[in-house]
Amino acid sequence: MTKFIIPGALAVALLAAWPHAQQPTPPPASQQPTELSTTISGEGGQAPRLAVPDFIALSPDAETVATAKTIGQVLWNDLNFEREFAFIPRDVYASIPKATSFADVPFDRWRELNADGLIVGTVQKVNSGFHVELRLFNVRTRQSAFARGYDGSNARLFAHKMSDELHKSQRALNGVAQSKLTFDSDRDGEKMKGTVQNRSIKEIYIADYDGENQKRVTVGQTLNIAPRWSPDGRSIAYTSYRRGGAHLFISNIFQGTLDEVTKGDKVGENWLPAWSPDGTKLAFSSTRDGNPEIYIVNRDGTGLRRITNNPGIDITPTWNPSGTQIAFTSDRSGSPQIYVVGVDGLNLSKKTSESYADRPTWSPAPFNEIAFASRSGPGFDVKVLDLSTGATKALTFGEGTNESPAFSPNGRHLVFTSTRSGKAQVFTMARDGKNVRQITKAGNNEKPDWSK
Repeated sequence: MTKFIIPGALAVALLAAWPHAQQPTPPPASQQPTELSTTISGEGGQAPRLAVPDFIALSPDAETVATAKTIGQVLWNDLNFEREFAFIPRDVYASIPKATSFADVPFDRWRELNADGLIVGTVQKVNSGFHVELRLFNVRTRQSAFARGYDGSNARLFAHKMSDELHKSQRALNGVAQSKLTFDSDRDGEKMKGTVQNRSIKEIYIADYDGENQKRVTVGQTLNIAPRWSPDGRSIAYTSYRRGGAHLFISNIFQGTLDEVTKGDKVGENWLPAWSPDGTKLAFSSTRDGNPEIYIVNRDGTGLRRITNNPGIDITPTWNPSGTQIAFTSDRSGSPQIYVVGVDGLNLSKKTSESYADRPTWSPAPFNEIAFASRSGPGFDVKVLDLSTGATKALTFGEGTNESPAFSPNGRHLVFTSTRSGKAQVFTMARDGKNVRQITKAGNNEKPDWSK
């Protein structure tokens, strides 16, 4: 396996942008606030109604005040994203006297607004950045249902970690606020040199799940496309034309290294890598034997084996959560459709009968679904196939063309590409097709993936 070193400045920039590198860390147990662990419920079986005012700045400087405000706003957005809570509208918060500490919270006034839970937080500047305290109060009992302390310097990361911990504590849900997106983009406006004419350069980008902190990962000045997160969220596999033809590479974000998976002059074109659930292997499509087929290889480039063998075109593989099956697109029966095959190449079965189906992505457990793009008129729409029942449900309905869906790590959302706003942009939506949010705006952005 050939190793490449990512330039030091780029590696430093990526590490600085990465959530694990600046994760707000809880203080020692001796400094943790006392917590009475309870779960807040809504009245009559309804979702709990939360109030999330801006955090309290314990020091008057502008940086602390801005950090307190940002944490409160981002936390509200993060909690709202999962739709597990109802919320007291933020525009009525001005009618409630502002608390200056945990000791003077006006619970009676919040109760008048029918709040079930109230989040109160404080932010204090310290030498290392900020010390932040969080409390979730049961408004009826005035007891703390959740309490944590954090130290760090990034306001948005504070909020993302809080949201995931609150969802876990209160709703037994693994939230996605700390997860990341990746996609390819031509936003830099560069053109490829050499024999390829009028083809834009595409590079790999990453972003927070909500579209903030978009960062460029590759600097190859070529076509770098179809990125896929490793299961541990530390590496990205993608297709690159840096060698002339299409080859597979792995960018190891933390190590600052680049691994070439497919090497040599007689390996054909290699596209669309997909990680096995344990992160040890990649499935991909290759023409090395003359026809596009699905192959599996160890992440270091060894152990190559072919699992399809048909005159048709087999592309876009995706693994099931147990690592025993692979779904892919094939035109072996005429128009492209979604097929499933065992990793041993056996037990092939056709799963769709659309006019044209492409880009399958398997949902995480416990869902047993495959999302894919289906041609509908001149464009495509995102559909989801329930493998247990065989039922197919459309999630988009002709708002531009909608392609390349990928599930969030908890299976409750999808990221996809759509032209509904003009150019191809990255969007997210809930698994029922609601709560659509635009993530990118600059250039054309395609083939997104969501980190675990």
